[in-house]
Amino acid sequence: MTRFSFKKGVTTWQIKGLNTGGITLENNNGNTKDDYKRETATGKAGMVVTAHPVATSIGEKILREGGNAVDAAAAIQFALNIVEPMMTGIGGSGFLMVYNEKNKETKIFDGHVRAPKAAHPNMFLDEKGEVIPFKKRSIKATAVGIPGILKAIDEALSEYGSKALAELIEPSIEFAVKGVPVNWVFCDALENFEYRLGEEARKFFIPNGKPYKVGDLLIKEKLANTYRILQRDGISAFYEGEIGEGIISCIQELGGFMELSDLQDYKATIDEPMFGTYKDYQIASSMAPSAGGFTVIQILKILESFHLEQYDVHSWEKYYLIAEAMRLAFTDKKAFLADPEFAELPLKGLLHDEYIAKRRSFINFKARNNAIDFGNPWIYDSVKQRDVIPQPNDEERSETTHFTVRDRWGNIAACTSTVEHPFGSGIMVSDYGFMLNNELTDFDSIPGGMNEVQPNKRPVSCKSPTIIFKDGEPILTLGSPGGPTIISSVVQTIINVLDLKMDLKAAIEEPRIFTPMGPHIEWESGIDMISKGHLEAMGFAFNEVPHSIGNVQAIQINPTDGSSYGAADSSREGCAVGLNESDYKA
Repeated sequence: MTRFSFKKGVTTWQIKGLNTGGITLENNNGNTKDDYKRETATGKAGMVVTAHPVATSIGEKILREGGNAVDAAAAIQFALNIVEPMMTGIGGSGFLMVYNEKNKETKIFDGHVRAPKAAHPNMFLDEKGEVIPFKKRSIKATAVGIPGILKAIDEALSEYGSKALAELIEPSIEFAVKGVPVNWVFCDALENFEYRLGEEARKFFIPNGKPYKVGDLLIKEKLANTYRILQRDGISAFYEGEIGEGIISCIQELGGFMELSDLQDYKATIDEPMFGTYKDYQIASSMAPSAGGFTVIQILKILESFHLEQYDVHSWEKYYLIAEAMRLAFTDKKAFLADPEFAELPLKGLLHDEYIAKRRSFINFKARNNAIDFGNPWIYDSVKQRDVIPQPNDEERSETTHFTVRDRWGNIAACTSTVEHPFGSGIMVSDYGFMLNNELTDFDSIPGGMNEVQPNKRPVSCKSPTIIFKDGEPILTLGSPGGPTIISSVVQTIINVLDLKMDLKAAIEEPRIFTPMGPHIEWESGIDMISKGHLEAMGFAFNEVPHSIGNVQAIQINPTDGSSYGAADSSREGCAVGLNESDYKA
């Protein structure tokens, strides 16, 4: 049984009974040595890495009791709804990538949101035809997409799971009932995004007007009851039964137009990943409607011939090349990516060698190239050309979570899931204790483009669960939260590991930059200030204050002995736990 001890008012607690000695959590108290120990692990027969120790411990428990990577991933997703309710949950979406060692197949279980039947292209315009400001449109009931993460999990378990759903949910019920001490990540999100909370969510997260503080016990009885319904009736209870009815009642009461038939008709898809090559490596990542996989691969293809291995990790050349490649790829991503069920996408053209060479020619090593804009991939593709409709750049930073598991048989599950922006739409389904997403705001607010709102359509995403192969064998799996910064976090970690030969943990902790299209570069504290000054002289404008970018969780695989090295990003309270054969029950 999972148990933890907790003493209110202190910042250290312990989860017991899941691994030898328990997992000691040092809550951002400056004990770097203990943090590093929690955030890294090795194992010859399994690895779990998530953004929260409770979620990691539950995933480990499932592996230890004979479950596989998909079983553990399902259990982790239920756990994260308890410990990271501001980032993810059953009211949201996700892309679950699964690598099956036996047949060497990789699949994407796409549980991305879809728009309800009543959705329409003008839904984010006001009565004057002007775009409703993002802060306003993202906390309306009309921003809620049909949640899909549970359907993706259900499909993955049907194909690969070995344990009953009820068994995978049970550990999370225990934590929901007994409570989990909130950490600094939760409290920071609550402080910064309190304005997003609707009435029911505000009553729960700020009881009697007093927000939760670090160390306070968060008990989620209503969510535990919801999980019991799922144990009893299965995932269908969410899409066809009483939970679904509760969702629709809540949304319609707040002015939304989703109907029960929208939930009933929802289907997750099972897709092949987006594949690409980088030097001697094969990259597998998310397929459209996520733009993440394509953009990760396009950035790497643009950078490939510049041979980043010749530069120092802190050099201005490295930062410059990444910044310009990022700008080139993000302008294409914004212009040409959409739901492939509704538009023919020029993906072949975007990754065509001649097109990549043209894009690469914008990089001159002299200055920030103001001429960078989206290109013309249509001439390298057979699909019909579509108009590009300019969109306002008014979105806020979204948040998400990523976790990854490798089991004793070599199977891998990597999942990026979300409710979109912190606390999603701010709408809590009050009787059932979970938040609803605001993912329809990922559609274009101005209609006419490939990513305009349409019924049953999926908006563009940046989720990028990724597996890297060499000689047909997986050597690295990783992903990150952070909206568009997901892509930059994944790319820079890949470069640090593959090109600069950094240790995985060091590769994750190395300060990152992000610049999607405009002149401004977001940056993390610790980047080389001489290199920063060099880029500023070249015309790049750095934001005044640095901040964390992404939150990478990763597993590196030794192709010689099959062992795993897991590492979690220190920007949250991540935790990696490895297993050896001696850890398993007989």
